[in-house]
Amino acid sequence: MQEISNIMRVKSFVLLLIVLLWSSVAMHASERWLMSYKKVLVIGAHPDDPETMCGGTMLKLREAGVDVVAVYLTSGEAGIAGMSHEESRAIRQQEARHACEVLGVRPVFLTQIDGNSEVNKMRYEEMKELIVAEKPDMVITHWPIDSHRDHRVCAVLVYDAWRQTGYSFDLYYGEVMTGLQTQNFSPTLWVDISETHARKVKAYHCHQSQGIDEVQAYHDHMEILRGMECHAKYGEAFIKQNY
Repeated sequence: MQEISNIMRVKSFVLLLIVLLWSSVAMHASERWLMSYKKVLVIGAHPDDPETMCGGTMLKLREAGVDVVAVYLTSGEAGIAGMSHEESRAIRQQEARHACEVLGVRPVFLTQIDGNSEVNKMRYEEMKELIVAEKPDMVITHWPIDSHRDHRVCAVLVYDAWRQTGYSFDLYYGEVMTGLQTQNFSPTLWVDISETHARKVKAYHCHQSQGIDEVQAYHDHMEILRGMECHAKYGEAFIKQNY
């Protein structure tokens, strides 16, 4: 009986090693696969959305030599209480430019209005034309189930462009302030951002007009959770859109 018990313990130990090795290989294979892209657009509804959604991943992509562009659907015109749209736009675009400098990416501003974004033929064409002009092989945008209307609009426009361009790029969804904004998000891909986390925080702290400490409180918890899921200190997570 003692011999059988020893054999069972050995088998359990070997099985545990196999599971751990498989998890490690799967995680690192995912990151190698991520780095196979040449040009990535991160399309967010407002200044600070691309940075908070996947700033750590954007930094890793840049370090690997990938061309990364931060696209802002709106310029956060309604995002500063007591200011006109024009005043807010100027401040928030400047904050976004500073954040992009930290990330080493190029900013692009579309023409929708914060809090009044639209889904119509003209807006579908605007998004498609941007993507056709930029020629990405990967796009990251908002998960479409979200409490913020602008986030939902952004996701729908990007999804339509993906279809209208003949699935010319791989489409991924990220999360922002999960629970409060992003809802029902069950990721299929994780990225270890432990080494880029501090710079990600520095980038989104450029958005000082936005009560950024509250934003960080949400994202710190999210990034710790996603890190635990991929055996890292901090992580970011994504869902790939299938055909």
